[in-house]
Amino acid sequence: MGFTQNLQYLRSSRNLTQERLAMLLGVSRQAISKWESGKAYPEMDKLLVICDVFGCSLDDLVMGDVRGLQSTSSSERLSVTAPTEGPVEDMVGYGDHMRRFALRMTLGIFSMILGIAAANLFDSENSIIGKTPLNEFLMPLCVFIGVAIGLALLIPTGMAHGDFKHRHPFIEDFYTNEDRSRASRQLAYGVVGGLVAVIVGFLVMVYCSEVLGVSDGWPVAIMLSCGALGVGSVTYFGIMHSSLDIEKYNATDEHGDVSESNRDAYYNKLTGAVCGIIMMISTIIGLWILFTGDMPSDATDWSNGWGSGHGLFWLAWVIGGLCCAIASILIQMFKNHKER
Repeated sequence: MGFTQNLQYLRSSRNLTQERLAMLLGVSRQAISKWESGKAYPEMDKLLVICDVFGCSLDDLVMGDVRGLQSTSSSERLSVTAPTEGPVEDMVGYGDHMRRFALRMTLGIFSMILGIAAANLFDSENSIIGKTPLNEFLMPLCVFIGVAIGLALLIPTGMAHGDFKHRHPFIEDFYTNEDRSRASRQLAYGVVGGLVAVIVGFLVMVYCSEVLGVSDGWPVAIMLSCGALGVGSVTYFGIMHSSLDIEKYNATDEHGDVSESNRDAYYNKLTGAVCGIIMMISTIIGLWILFTGDMPSDATDWSNGWGSGHGLFWLAWVIGGLCCAIASILIQMFKNHKER
């Protein structure tokens, strides 16, 4: 018997599916299929992991006959058997990982927006500490702290998520229909709650501008704080809802086969890259407006009712978000056109 026959025998004798074995070995299901069909061969580190999982030697696995191992006593054999009944379990901690990922991503985005909101409390025209040169220091300091905290959360979280996907390229779907229904309801509540928070912030801004005659400073801070809550709500529940799409998670084929799922993953990455570039440009423009207070001349008159100069720097992120939405729609339309 060769490696392919030995691997097939070991897997079937333990009642393991290709999916379950792939999860134990930290590879994709396609990799197991190729190993068993002789189309590919695992690297040495994976061979050693296979030996550890099934309790056999490297010589027996590669060149021997593992059927003889069945004669050994039960205490000497590794018990690796897939359950035949009952629900599938989360063997690699995927659920806990995604909850941490969603929470930290949400907090990172929330911190950035909240930093911008706090900066508006020290707007030169309507500062909470009055007109003082200290405002010129506190305003960019709030933005810097918010961005620093946000990046300190987002970057390590993204790297940790990438490492998790590298170690566990395949996850067996352990979610039930009830789990998916609950996640859909939570997403609906999150979106509605987020929209309500954004609308409340906008109404507060309108009230302060039209009734109180205050359009700079703390009204903008309240509006952005409400916006941060809204964005955070949609972000968290959106990530948690998408985490239940195990088929999409398993789209990566470590040997590079092009499938429909992989095409979806490619266009998702393209969308993320385009939106990332747009938001980086928006950030540069927003910070430039914040520090210089310069605005296009045709916007000066309009800005008199909504804050001029520094007060309008937050619009860069709003416009950037709209551009991201348009870019996402255009990429999706292009994807649909290519698939026809």
